[in-house]
Amino acid sequence: MALWTVHGDGRTTDGDAIAPDERLSWPLTIGFGAQHLAAMIGATVLVPASTGLPVSTTLLFSGLGTLLFLVLTRNRVPSYLGASFAFIAPLTAARSEGVPAQLGGVLAAGLLVVVVGVAVKALGVRMLESVMPPVVTGAVVILIGLNLSHSATASFAEQPLLAAVTMGVILLCGVLGRRLFFRFSVLLGVVVGWALGFALDLVDTAALARAAWWGLPEMHSPELRPSVTLMVLPVVIVLVAENVGHVKAVAALTGRNLDGSVGDSIIANGLSTALAGVGGGTGTTTYSENIGVMGVTRVFSTAAFAVTGVAAVLLSFSPKAAVLLASIPPGVLGGATLVLFGLISLVGVRIWLDNRVDLTNPGNALVGGAALVAGVGNLTLVLGDLELGGLVWGSLLVVILHPVLRWMRAARGA
Repeated sequence: MALWTVHGDGRTTDGDAIAPDERLSWPLTIGFGAQHLAAMIGATVLVPASTGLPVSTTLLFSGLGTLLFLVLTRNRVPSYLGASFAFIAPLTAARSEGVPAQLGGVLAAGLLVVVVGVAVKALGVRMLESVMPPVVTGAVVILIGLNLSHSATASFAEQPLLAAVTMGVILLCGVLGRRLFFRFSVLLGVVVGWALGFALDLVDTAALARAAWWGLPEMHSPELRPSVTLMVLPVVIVLVAENVGHVKAVAALTGRNLDGSVGDSIIANGLSTALAGVGGGTGTTTYSENIGVMGVTRVFSTAAFAVTGVAAVLLSFSPKAAVLLASIPPGVLGGATLVLFGLISLVGVRIWLDNRVDLTNPGNALVGGAALVAGVGNLTLVLGDLELGGLVWGSLLVVILHPVLRWMRAARGA
């Protein structure tokens, strides 16, 4: 049985959305995969660069993790698993402990995420929904998009001309374009902005010339240390919340009930993160940038993500390719992510609307509002040697505090 059925004649891109189990012709599918590669590459390179872990190894395990994710979710949940921003703070704090200790923290977090996924799968989605109802998942999705907005606006301001051109091309193609111009609006915007960067000599071509064509990714072995593991464990809550939010967002975009895939998604992300910890990469998570691309193009084919995963694995063996992808100017990424992060935030609002979340309910309004402000304002607190940012605190507030207050309110009413 074929993994994907061909949508229509394989060449028509107007009309209905392309479902997760469908694909267009392979040349077009490869193009959609390239679009997702362009969307995820900036963050997947930035996270290891910020934490001192090897970039090529992170790229390798993000590609392998994506392929593993597609297999375990049985091609039902389109996603790319890229390097998670939630790991930056704890891994940076543990940098003085050495790479093996950092990887031990990544491995421990991944294994704990697997345990949570197994529990969700065994006990059923209702158990998860009692802890993470639509008001919580919608808030997490909004939180993810708006918390990352700071990086988009900072990159935009760094090179406003490139950012404006990139965003302008995406908007024009996405709103006014037809057929392939509509479907490839994000990729076209990035390519045009990148080309302008080359023309204005804003791309480091010297580093590209020095890089070797082929080379093995740098591998390391993990070392479990309690001090580092404790610093990384809060990330588990963020990873679980991001995975649940991703599945709910895809369900809202595709109109499909994907509750049965939540446990599989969490398990797959946990295994992907654990695999990265074993070999030398940073922890992985589902990417809001790629949800944004799907929201713009309405192409949800998992075949495109399989192409992206394979491409990431192949590129990890080419230092020159890694340098080339890392040379995308900040302004180009800022212009693209300004659109994409806005789209993912609106998907969270759509989850609220579709599920008729009552924002006059004090529990929903107060907890959700506090969580959003903590995330959007990037509330950052230092606990000993551990620095936790707004994404962590916002997720903790809404995921933990909402069910507790709801239980207390119900007990008082009883």
